[in-house]
Amino acid sequence: MSYAAFEKEVARVNDLLCVANLLSWDARVMMPPESISARASHLATVTELARETAVGEGMRGAIAAARAELASAPAGDIRRRAVEEAAGAIATLDRIPARIVSEVADLKMRANRLWGEARAKNDFASFAPALERMMQLQRETAEAIGYEGHPYDALLATYEPGVTWATLQRLFGELKEALLPLGQRALAARQPRSDFLSRAFPVEAQKAFSKHIAAKMGFDFSRGRLDDTLHPFEISFTRADVRLTSRFRETWMPGGMFATWHEAGHGMYEQNVAPALSRSAFTTDFVNLYAVGGASFGMHESQSRLWENRVGRSQRFWEIHFPELQAEFPDQLGDVTAAEFWAAVNQCRPGLIRVEADELTYDLHVIMRCEIEAALMDGSLKVKDLPAIWAEKIRAYQGIEVPSDAQGVLQDVHWSMGMVGSFPTYTLGNIMGSQLFAVARDVPSVAAGLEGGDYAPLAGWLAENIHSYGRSSTPEETLKRVTGRSLDTAPYIADLTAKVDTLTAA
Repeated sequence: MSYAAFEKEVARVNDLLCVANLLSWDARVMMPPESISARASHLATVTELARETAVGEGMRGAIAAARAELASAPAGDIRRRAVEEAAGAIATLDRIPARIVSEVADLKMRANRLWGEARAKNDFASFAPALERMMQLQRETAEAIGYEGHPYDALLATYEPGVTWATLQRLFGELKEALLPLGQRALAARQPRSDFLSRAFPVEAQKAFSKHIAAKMGFDFSRGRLDDTLHPFEISFTRADVRLTSRFRETWMPGGMFATWHEAGHGMYEQNVAPALSRSAFTTDFVNLYAVGGASFGMHESQSRLWENRVGRSQRFWEIHFPELQAEFPDQLGDVTAAEFWAAVNQCRPGLIRVEADELTYDLHVIMRCEIEAALMDGSLKVKDLPAIWAEKIRAYQGIEVPSDAQGVLQDVHWSMGMVGSFPTYTLGNIMGSQLFAVARDVPSVAAGLEGGDYAPLAGWLAENIHSYGRSSTPEETLKRVTGRSLDTAPYIADLTAKVDTLTAA
């Protein structure tokens, strides 16, 4: 069976990438600090093996034989699509020189360590040389892959197929036109009290409540776990082993809580990829050499942002669950009402930190990072000038000053990991999430569940319509199949407008 041989080759690549994911998770969560050099070597070796397997003669032969076997299969046969998508991704990967793939794999572990130390010391200069080399490798990767418009396009496509810098500039223009006036209206209104959010909340109790709600949302902890890390992330090795991380701080309870639900949204996507697709070409992103089951990074973010914001920051959610939270923290929340808590966690609060931003300012954080990345890719911005341009853009978009590199240019892990082109997927996820949620909440069982605090109907609807397809349905196909429309900012803008209307009327 030629197609069976193709599946076996893809499964070998997927297994290697899952090993790489496991090594990466351990490095960011459990590994002793002095192990970084050895771990960088481990990751480089496994990544080289994955690349060699993906572009090797065995895979090429398996693809050719599978094409021959399926030549008479119907055009819609999912096996034909798997073969052609794998062939396209492998062709792109093959254009990237092996030395670049290997060096990036090695450098990202070292750079991640330097980034963590630089952030702790508020010392961008100590991280800059590693970042300069990483950006040079990203520019070389873009040239190797090829592009028609902007060099940023080559990297964007590895995270979100079909998206270009020109596409993003149009979307960002639509969002800025709506978000800036909404933010101004929210800031001009009477501000809710929020002093209680920074009271001392024991971390273990925060974690317990966050896990409890994540389980209610549908994350299966028998096939996953939650750990602490410097920068929250989700990573999976198989459908049966999905890891969540969060960052809990005693004096800022919303940070770890909402991050947990965000990552749980990612995790549920991975846990619910259909078994038939769980080891196929649709679970392996060959270009980035990273095992992922979702249609794209943007579609993945649609799930995390949906659970974090459309559900977790909704007024009804806190009417139902605030009594539980108050019972867990009676001393800290005894003088707070559910309405006050909801208003506080939705308050428009221009700030420095993206992962703690409110919905009205969040996308402005993403937009500025994309503008910076595009400039780094075309060479109009140098790494040494990053702190200055960061401060300039925070001043323009948030209206505040950056007091330190740790709270500015060093706050995100992405560049140390070579993830140039991934930031736009957060905003794309916001847009997709609202678009999908607008359809889901009109389903009677989902609407009744949201009203009563039963999230199984929504989780089931998402699993059936999105998760189960894995990567066999592109983002565009998924949106059209589920919502009848292509990517559209209108539902997202409508959700934010409705929230501001309610907040300012209170």
